[in-house]
Amino acid sequence: MSNIKFTLHPVFPKPIYRTFLKKGLTKKEIDFAIKIKDLTKNEGNINSKNAYVLNQKRFHKLKKKLEDIVKNYVDNVICPKNKIKPYITQSWFNYTNTNEYHHKHSHSNSIISGVLYFLVDPNLDSIVFCDDKHESLSVEKKSYNLYNSKTWSFPIEKNQVILFPSDLVHQVHRKQGNNLRLSLAFNVFLKGKLGNYGSLTELILK
Repeated sequence: MSNIKFTLHPVFPKPIYRTFLKKGLTKKEIDFAIKIKDLTKNEGNINSKNAYVLNQKRFHKLKKKLEDIVKNYVDNVICPKNKIKPYITQSWFNYTNTNEYHHKHSHSNSIISGVLYFLVDPNLDSIVFCDDKHESLSVEKKSYNLYNSKTWSFPIEKNQVILFPSDLVHQVHRKQGNNLRLSLAFNVFLKGKLGNYGSLTELILK
């Protein structure tokens, strides 16, 4: 048994932001999403063909709630010095049935990505984040932690919102259980002043 004293410091971590809607989704919102017929086959599961779901009038209030949550993420995680306004770009429904899955992927042309869960089994469903960097030496592990794991999963619940950097690779393993897993995914970009004039990094997005 080693008696070496040490400390570990996680540096440059990837933020996974989790919260819940203060007022849950209405039955009308859930029923509308379930009954959508205009769908497209994705690798492993099914998406709505409409990739701007939150632009519909019926989801105006929901979009505002999600943008408030995104702003809280920006204010507390990115902590911008200049005034920056995040806004949701694309948004779409994901439908995942038994034995279906979400392939491993990340989101291009986006700063922050998010998921809102309409229907889930909290005992079986989760989202999995992946470290896809090349591992020059592969050491077999006897136990796993935040430092040596290549994947990390989070259980999910109805009305939960999860935000993360869009370049973070993620996936969903094959669906267990007989319930429909229904989620709304969305991407976020920024308006405002980025960088600094004096350091020649200024970028003004309108």
